Amino acid sequence: MSSKHALVTGALGFTGRFMVDELRRYGYRVTEMGSQPSSEADYRQVDLTDAQSVMRCLADVQPDYVVHLAAIAFVHHGDANAFYQVNLIGTHNLLQAVAAMGKPVRRVLLASSANVYGNATSGMITEAAELAPANDYAVSKMAMESMARLWQDRLPLVITRPFNYTGAGQSEQFLLPKIVAHFRHRAPVIELGNLDVSRDFSDVRALAEAYRRLLEADSAGKTVNVCSGRCHSLADVISLCERISGHRLEIRVNPAFVRANEVRSLWGSADYLRGLIGEWQTPPLEETLSWMLNQA
Repeated sequence: MSSKHALVTGALGFTGRFMVDELRRYGYRVTEMGSQPSSEADYRQVDLTDAQSVMRCLADVQPDYVVHLAAIAFVHHGDANAFYQVNLIGTHNLLQAVAAMGKPVRRVLLASSANVYGNATSGMITEAAELAPANDYAVSKMAMESMARLWQDRLPLVITRPFNYTGAGQSEQFLLPKIVAHFRHRAPVIELGNLDVSRDFSDVRALAEAYRRLLEADSAGKTVNVCSGRCHSLADVISLCERISGHRLEIRVNPAFVRANEVRSLWGSADYLRGLIGEWQTPPLEETLSWMLNQA
């Protein structure tokens, strides 16, 4: 039985699956938590908005580490209230349960989002940048960060702000998987917004590694960007997919997808992350796209 026992919320989600695999590969015993049913052996179905259910689960599981990934993450999700119920109140219920479980926890990692920076700052963003959330998802994450700091004197928290990341298995409602799917299916046409917008893209496998290493580092009380530090435009992504797949498709700019006053270039600095965990790199975007294009 491993002496390192981690609870991962959102374990059935895109990020959660890779996080669970990463932890188990490095000798952790993992209890998975999610809102949907599962036949996994060490899995707990718990609604984070039900405070008593969360309290009972943590009292029973007694983890050494908590990785909190559960969230409503799609920015254009139709129910704004759900962002606050899950991302804010759900996180409050979890922290309350961790603090009350009667056992000191070694680290609690809370996944926030680089969306908290909004669109106000162009260029490379450090953790010192002003927060300017521009939608309900981002506001819910900023509120979650503020609420979590109320627990800093009781729990060893680290808050991560991941920039865009992707990989095989991510839903096609997100932009890069949508583009990849068009190439995998040899579609003749794709509709996109502004092709000149540049963003920071990481690989989900590298993100899971960074999260694990933050659990093991002296990271309590820290707020940390997780990002590649490199910028790619959508035109770059299209060009890479064409080269990898040998397929060309027609790009049509749909005015409905073009956002007014969108910042042209936005990416993060990972210097603080590396200062905490040591050398860390995400694979080149071409490698990640190849993995996604060649998935079974």
